[in-house]
Amino acid sequence: DEPSHETAKNILLEMGEFYQVQDDFLDCYGDPAATGKEGTDIEECKCTWLAVQALSRVTPEQREILKVNYGSHDPACVQRVKDLYGELNLEKLFRDYEDNSYQRLVGMINTGTGSLPKSVFLEFLNKIFKRMK
Repeated sequence: DEPSHETAKNILLEMGEFYQVQDDFLDCYGDPAATGKEGTDIEECKCTWLAVQALSRVTPEQREILKVNYGSHDPACVQRVKDLYGELNLEKLFRDYEDNSYQRLVGMINTGTGSLPKSVFLEFLNKIFKRMK
């Protein structure tokens, strides 16, 4: 039915955004042994959640650090970006985002999934919450 479809779409779009933000975080902070890959988003100058959050919080001096180092394949430049992320406390910001997103999604699921079983959505959500890869 149309209402159930619309509800499922809204929940799954929100869940997809949550997954993508996690992916951006894991690219920078994840353990390559767990993720199965070396993160290269900084080197590839990708528009990640971390980069957007950094740009919304930096001072003019920090913006210059990003401008000079983001997108470089030089390991020292990549480290400067990661150090800046640390100064901006982006890891804590992500952890807060992750917890808030989880609670928001649980609320959306509990509010109603129409004729679709809540357990399906909760199972998907619990598979990705606090994932390490």
